[in-house]
Amino acid sequence: MRRLTAAAGNGSDRILASLSDREIVNALGLAGRSGDISTGALLLFGKVPALRRYLPTHEAAFQVVNGMQVEVNEFFAYPLLRLAEEFSLRFRARVREDELEFGLLRVAVASYSEVAFREALANALIHRDYTRRGAVHVQWAEDQLEISSPGGLSTGVRIDNLLVAPPHPRSPLLADAFKRTGLVERTGRGINRMYAEQLRLGKPAPDYGRTTDTHVVAILPGGPANISMTRWVLEQERRLGAPLGLGELQVLTELVRERQASTRDLADLVQRTESEARNLLARMVERGWVEARGSGKGRTWHLSAAVYRVLDVPSGYVRIKGFESLQQEQMVLQYVSAHGRITRAQAADLCSLAPDQASRLLRRLAREGKLLQQGERRWASYARPNG
Repeated sequence: MRRLTAAAGNGSDRILASLSDREIVNALGLAGRSGDISTGALLLFGKVPALRRYLPTHEAAFQVVNGMQVEVNEFFAYPLLRLAEEFSLRFRARVREDELEFGLLRVAVASYSEVAFREALANALIHRDYTRRGAVHVQWAEDQLEISSPGGLSTGVRIDNLLVAPPHPRSPLLADAFKRTGLVERTGRGINRMYAEQLRLGKPAPDYGRTTDTHVVAILPGGPANISMTRWVLEQERRLGAPLGLGELQVLTELVRERQASTRDLADLVQRTESEARNLLARMVERGWVEARGSGKGRTWHLSAAVYRVLDVPSGYVRIKGFESLQQEQMVLQYVSAHGRITRAQAADLCSLAPDQASRLLRRLAREGKLLQQGERRWASYARPNG
């Protein structure tokens, strides 16, 4: 602990490095009654024979899987700080890095984020249920990295509020020890850091979909990174002088994959209210990253033309706009066929458009001879030319 704390610098409680053994145990709140050894002290500092004797449920495995073959299958009963360090060393030995040219600089882009791995591993070690049998497993496969631990999520934490639920560790003392040693995020928002670092690498977000009441399973997806996305994110962060927020990264990644999404869908994605999501999207519009279509509950969002150009898919913007335009045209013509005529207000409501957008659509259809304008300005309506 002294060595790790000193090495972490400002990311740790450096006073711990200068304390005696007894003072460290007292400072971390791990001193048992009448001088007894507490379970927390045993987990952090105990020797392997003592851990095997007094806490036989404690174990961790590092496995490397290649197809159906298990190439590495190592089990350990080390104390937690040593486990965290040993597994980090194995991670660094296997992770691959590609160089990304960034102006005059070259930036290393890893196949997995070490920060994301470190936070996922620490969560597994800290929050596991030590009354249950079963090991913490780190399984390295070709296309993903899986970290699982016995015991479900902490009280009040669910998959759909994972990013916003207040920190509620199963063992506050172990969580505090890891924070003060500098092994995890001191704010208690390590999960958010996991997500952000994974997305900054151009990879999908961590997946907790296989989590149950008896096991927490965190999967870091691997595979090829979206290098264009990573380059763009780094450029924006350099321009802004600060990292992009998790919500911004989530929205951008979702719109790259799905092309467009509703306010409700994006609010669910970032695990915020619709009002909070709209505020986030408004800031992204101001920065020229996303654009809105429609109004009210029917409003949807997509990436701006400028972002599509940087991502080397400028046709994506054209396809979105072209598809929307064709869809709106068909909806208007079908409405007129059914009801005889349509006004600007009706077209705006039908196609989830702002009034000026609806006017432009109707005037274009009139110029193309598909509709006939009747009346002027606010009293205008549009019908079939032969209607």
